[in-house]
Amino acid sequence: MTEQRRLAAILVADVVGYSKLVGSDEAGTLAQLQALRTDLIEPQIVKHAGRLFKSVGDGFLIEFSSAVQAVSCAKAIQDANSRGHLPMRIGIHVGDVVVQGDDLMGDGVNVAARVEGIAEPGGIAITRAVHEQVRDKLDLGFLDKGEIELKNIQRPVQVFVIAGAKVGSQATALPLPDKPSIAVLPFQNMSGDPEQEYFVDGLVEEITTALSRFKSLFVIARNSSFIYKGKAVDIKRVGQELGVRYVLEGGVRKAGTRLRITAQLIEADTSTHVWSERYDGELQDIFDLQDRITSSVAGTIEPTIQEVEISRRLRRRGGNLGAYDHYLRALALFNSFTQTSVEGMLRHTRRAISLDPLFAPAYMIAARAHIQRLIQGWVVDLQRERTETLDLVERGLQADRHDPLMLGTAGHCFAWFGHDIGKGLAYIDEALEINPNNAHGFLQSGVVRTRAGQLEKAREHLERALRLSPRDVRGYAYFQAMALIDLLAERTQEAREWALRAVQHNANYAPGWYVLAASEGILGEKAKTKDAVDRLVALDPKFSISGLLERLPTKGPEVMKPLVDGLRLAGLPE
Repeated sequence: MTEQRRLAAILVADVVGYSKLVGSDEAGTLAQLQALRTDLIEPQIVKHAGRLFKSVGDGFLIEFSSAVQAVSCAKAIQDANSRGHLPMRIGIHVGDVVVQGDDLMGDGVNVAARVEGIAEPGGIAITRAVHEQVRDKLDLGFLDKGEIELKNIQRPVQVFVIAGAKVGSQATALPLPDKPSIAVLPFQNMSGDPEQEYFVDGLVEEITTALSRFKSLFVIARNSSFIYKGKAVDIKRVGQELGVRYVLEGGVRKAGTRLRITAQLIEADTSTHVWSERYDGELQDIFDLQDRITSSVAGTIEPTIQEVEISRRLRRRGGNLGAYDHYLRALALFNSFTQTSVEGMLRHTRRAISLDPLFAPAYMIAARAHIQRLIQGWVVDLQRERTETLDLVERGLQADRHDPLMLGTAGHCFAWFGHDIGKGLAYIDEALEINPNNAHGFLQSGVVRTRAGQLEKAREHLERALRLSPRDVRGYAYFQAMALIDLLAERTQEAREWALRAVQHNANYAPGWYVLAASEGILGEKAKTKDAVDRLVALDPKFSISGLLERLPTKGPEVMKPLVDGLRLAGLPE
């Protein structure tokens, strides 16, 4: 018997969190579901000439002969159910289906079911096949989500989500780039002084330029952002029109001889405020103030967005992950400082590299995982570790020779694993020249310069790093680096205070404990020394002074003499 097939538009809908709702109120949820079906879904199906061919629990599968009818029905259902107690997701695909009696089977149905899972609660997701047929026929805006790997579907499927009405003359909002994207809108001049307009516009231009130096960000050019100058803006609409996930806006107010600048970072799609800050300064120092604000905003925005992106990506439901997803999952483990977390970082970065061999950030995080193993004392075969790490950074530099994060990490590794401090500093300095707002680059500079005996320059760069990123989640590394500088400069009390801050910030960070043990040893605090030594040995049972010196090269043995003396006074083995 010949198999019956036909082309159809398939709509798949289900209730969000249905199992949980039934668990908390079975009778009430079932009654609401029945009302949803009879009072809303079935009338809309009839109105739009559809056919309900399957209903399973909270799921509904509906056939239409037209993509326009399917999307119109979905929009009517979601609009009518916007305040309902049973929010729904809807997915739509046009494709070939197999007819089995009243039922329909095949990829046309399967793709629609998978696409439904991409929609937000109350939202509608459609495939490219549907989009091509409805984009010029319905007064709807569409957001391009790009090609997405769907479970058990052979090829990636391009997916669009419905995003309100058309944006201007465009039926489709610009697609989001595959990395965090931001637009800096013109700041408002709230001072009433037209003379300050140049300062306000200049500040925005400087911030835009500074952010564009971060290769991890996609930054909209100033000329595009400035079309909104002097207009009341809808942040969500701006996000759609410019194709960005984040928007930075702010204002400047003059009061006497003082200026107050406010800035806030907003997630465009949800209008959620992610970060805000206020800056005050004297009018006569206007250009110094502009530079300070630019550095502070740029240095804070990038790690803030990175944290939000990690959280957002980790909430994604299952499916095939791309190189960027694996990179973010590795990054999420960065501050744990456990052997398990380091193995996780390496596992995810290897997968990212296999998916995209030219994705430099994956090599950078993989190299930092090896740095963690080195400083924590977890290296089993030091020569093998050196070879593998240096190979990683060379491949990362081949992937992107101008990425400041890759350059800085390469410099760190050339110093630590290649025992070439001069070469390491050359790469770190190049990274800072490309992006002078890179807080982590100044941290790397401070750490490596300390081993070179350049204590004052190291301190200057660490202070710069702390000013750029005053609330950094990696504060423990900054504090330990300052502690070591003070210890080597024989400011032992100050060294102890910094080291205490480091271990309080991250108790798994072994370098914080060995500087604290050395400081307490020099100060003669026996009980506190023992506690620091015990904590250090718990993290690194094979810790020895000679092992530490072998792992971390210096310009000469005299550079680390105060640290070595302190470790000996603390009773740590040679």
